[in-house]
Amino acid sequence: MSWLKILGAVIVGALLLTVGILLGHFAIPKGGNGSGAPSWVQTVGRDLNESLLQSFMDQVESEKIRENLKALASQPHMATTKGDEELVKLLLRRWQDPQIGLDSTSEDVYGAFLSFPDPQRPNSVAVGVPGGGIKIFTTRRSEKNVTADQAHADVVQPYAAYAPPGNPRGRLIYANQGKRSDYQELFNMGINLNGTIAITRYGGTGRADKAVNGAEFGVAGVVVYTDPADINDRRASEEETYPNSWYMPPSGVERGSYNGYFGDLLTPYYPAKEFTYRIKESEIQGIPPIPTQPIGFEDAQTLICDVQVNVHNQRVIKNSSNVMGFIRGSEEPDRYVLYGNHRDSWVHGAIDPSSGTAVMLEITRVLGKMLKEGKWRPRRSIIFGSWGAEEFGLIGSTEYTEEFYSKLRERSVAYINVDISVFGERPFVLPALLRSCCTIPISAFTAGDGKLCSPPRDVSHSRPSPLPGPESLTPLHPPYSLGSLGAGSDYASFIHYLGITSMDIAYTYDRNKTSARIYPAYHTAFDTFDYADRFIDPGFTSHQAVARTAGNVLLRLADSLVLPLNVSDYGEKLDELYSAAAQGDFLDKLNANNLSLGTDPLKAAIDRFKSVAADFNQRITKLKKEESPSPLQIRMVNDQIMLLERAFLNPQAFPNKYYYSHVIWASKSSDQATFPGLADAYTNALETGDWDQVRKHLTIVVQAVESAASTLEAVA
Repeated sequence: MSWLKILGAVIVGALLLTVGILLGHFAIPKGGNGSGAPSWVQTVGRDLNESLLQSFMDQVESEKIRENLKALASQPHMATTKGDEELVKLLLRRWQDPQIGLDSTSEDVYGAFLSFPDPQRPNSVAVGVPGGGIKIFTTRRSEKNVTADQAHADVVQPYAAYAPPGNPRGRLIYANQGKRSDYQELFNMGINLNGTIAITRYGGTGRADKAVNGAEFGVAGVVVYTDPADINDRRASEEETYPNSWYMPPSGVERGSYNGYFGDLLTPYYPAKEFTYRIKESEIQGIPPIPTQPIGFEDAQTLICDVQVNVHNQRVIKNSSNVMGFIRGSEEPDRYVLYGNHRDSWVHGAIDPSSGTAVMLEITRVLGKMLKEGKWRPRRSIIFGSWGAEEFGLIGSTEYTEEFYSKLRERSVAYINVDISVFGERPFVLPALLRSCCTIPISAFTAGDGKLCSPPRDVSHSRPSPLPGPESLTPLHPPYSLGSLGAGSDYASFIHYLGITSMDIAYTYDRNKTSARIYPAYHTAFDTFDYADRFIDPGFTSHQAVARTAGNVLLRLADSLVLPLNVSDYGEKLDELYSAAAQGDFLDKLNANNLSLGTDPLKAAIDRFKSVAADFNQRITKLKKEESPSPLQIRMVNDQIMLLERAFLNPQAFPNKYYYSHVIWASKSSDQATFPGLADAYTNALETGDWDQVRKHLTIVVQAVESAASTLEAVA
């Protein structure tokens, strides 16, 4: 009977299995979109909601931005001062608001190495009698008050941050812009520069370089002034300047950080925390080795003969904060779109940087409201950063990239920077001109053939243009360029150190209609709300246009199923950089030094990159046409786009330049329009005969381009 029991058990088991299969077949809904499927199945393939994007732009208010700026610029807020600390609290309140706030916030503190003037012993430049101690003239301690909102007890006296203390005295010599070539020319003329005081004008080279170069030729001290020809279209009288126009008054003095590098100077490559190893102050490079002081052009024209520079700056470590705001992504929370601007200023800082912070606060207000109302959550996480101590050398943003180096490199899609959001007053602004550099341009802003062009109407503005135009409904058409951002704002460590695709957005003036190298009140005590409200953007419609455009880019990066970054334009840029080295004197010199073969592998690498990029774009096009594209395939191509910028990094390429590792976008001192390392090596070889470095940098470029091409290839 035992075999009957076994047979019965087998039959019962078979029946139960059959019933289970039938129940599974008929009772469970079929297809990934059934009501019984996990919720992520229904949302993982969602794309950008254009109507939601339009709703965002409709809600951006110029008056709100104006109110933000008035609050932000109500008092001076130099890094680590009381005014700066109050803005930290303001940002935290806004981003923690239950109706319009973000998901979460944090305050990240770093011990930054900073430089301040001694409030008890003001810096000055004095004219004395040769050989005697009698002073017949001393420069102003601060600018002349011309408006009520300019006056404040916390206005810092003009000074050159990081310049060492000292009281050198000597014969005054004019050294143009303080470039090395300027001092060399004086030396070649037979002028003895030892022990002299050099007066230089802003521009031409970095602030610190004016002193570093002078010290090399024996100069004892440096005075820097702003020339009316460089900033004011030669307007120099009080009647022609602020408050009667946007031009800088005669007493205006441009403050600034005299620092050739970025990040905390004592902790390169490490976040400036209490536990961090700090180098000796004597080991710092790129700061003035001799006393240096900025003055106004009113005082500059008075300086004659024997001059004494009196500098009493103090270098200290003080706590500086980054304020961070977070919106968690729904489908890809481990992919970050970053948006930032610095918070600190030299004085009131209405334009630099508060115009950018005012825009950021309006963007976060609208997005926060949509978030709290349950109308929207981004596909990818969004991180907002209000960076501290930028004016001293991009310290807050650089320390952030150092502290979160690995996470940011692995997960960051792009960084959007909006610092000075509006540079110029309307009469000088081309209708709807936008200044923006993007290391990989948003494909929504490119034509079908991949060439850079104006964005379509719905990208930047859906309303009538705020500026005069040929038509009442002229849309904004900002030109975008694929090019080097340099290191002038907080994008520097993101692109040069981490290789994160970066963009800088601003409304600027037509440089064909003014010779001003920047807006005239830059870094002076005249950069106030009144100045911005009357002369930079009355009505704040240009600020509104920047907020709409920057928010538009942010939402496209955060919500698009496939990242809207166009890789093909890199091929055109590579061609451009190659062409500069493959013709004329440059090519002749390569041939003369047996380096002609070096350009052939480079051309082959660029051609391969362009071919691979074209194939990659075809794969994306095919993927977008699929009714239900594979989430894994979408993730794969997005990672390839995200990592393309990283492929151009080579930490060994520029050993003498902190943080610079991007082979395409690194800084260069040469005027050759080719790859930066190759350009500098070539210019140096002309002087020294060392062509091995040229050969080395040809190798570096070829390897980087080949690496980038491999990044875009289809995964085997």
